[in-house]
Amino acid sequence: MTAQNIKAIKIDHPGGPDVLVPTQVPMPYAYEGEMVIKVHAAGVNRPDILQRMGAYPPPKDASPLPGLEVAGTVEQVGRNVTNFKVGDKVVALCNGGGYAEFVAVPSGQVLPLPNGWSMVEGAALPETLFTVQQTMIDRGRLRDGQSVLIHGGAGGIGAAAIQLAKLKDCKVLATASSEEKLSYIRSVGADHAINYLTQDFVEHTKSATDGNGADVIIDIIGADYVDRNIRAAAVDGTIIQLANLGGREATITMGLIVAKRLTLFGSTLRAQSNEVKATIAQNLKDQVWPALESGKFIKPRISTFALEDASKAHAAMDAGDHFGKIVLTTSFNDEQ
Repeated sequence: MTAQNIKAIKIDHPGGPDVLVPTQVPMPYAYEGEMVIKVHAAGVNRPDILQRMGAYPPPKDASPLPGLEVAGTVEQVGRNVTNFKVGDKVVALCNGGGYAEFVAVPSGQVLPLPNGWSMVEGAALPETLFTVQQTMIDRGRLRDGQSVLIHGGAGGIGAAAIQLAKLKDCKVLATASSEEKLSYIRSVGADHAINYLTQDFVEHTKSATDGNGADVIIDIIGADYVDRNIRAAAVDGTIIQLANLGGREATITMGLIVAKRLTLFGSTLRAQSNEVKATIAQNLKDQVWPALESGKFIKPRISTFALEDASKAHAAMDAGDHFGKIVLTTSFNDEQ
């Protein structure tokens, strides 16, 4: 590394994992309201995969480099940044550029590294927690004691949703595709683990909720799951669509939406304003950070790869047996 350039990973062109290649980019600068973070670890997320494939272009003015969450130490602070100082250990939601040795981030999207969490563990938090906090808690208004159905429970989003729901003493049902994944979702708090390959999640949800259905459903599949979610939902229930991994088109029974008075909404995080993300960050600090630091939040299963091996990390995420979180580490990370 020279004084002017840093190591980073770029997307050479849309395609498979091999299009992720190491490169050199200019050292970022902390403009007003920003800070530069020396990256020790960077989380890998599904939006990174979609961006690599050309299906999720970065918003205007965002870094074209992949990477939406990091953990590290504050390297620079811009004007009017008062919440952190140089040297502080932090985690951050990035607008892009996290696959690098340094990244510039709006200060409102930065949170302290939770006590008792390593840099690698901390890097697995922001993208998933910001997403679930904003959708399930802030918009979905999940209440204590409700029932929640979470699809893809063994993934980063799913495991985070399970735990945030358990913090509100909810009954949690989650789906997965193998015994290993089912065991994992039970270990992070799911009350009912449903193998969606061998069990009908609609019938299982109805049975586990005395016929009422789930008050809140989080889905990443789309396609035929949309109508099945409508059937699995409780009266006055909320269905949250976070992705469409199974397909973007769906046929739904409108009569059930009307009869059950359902709310169905979608959400993407990256394109939202820095102000919205700062509000989510404050909610997380107030509502979730105490649980992280007290041990009430179980740390996710994490696999690590060196930053230079980002292509291998993406190949691992693309594999059918992947679950938990994948994190890239830089030369700055000396934690064992």
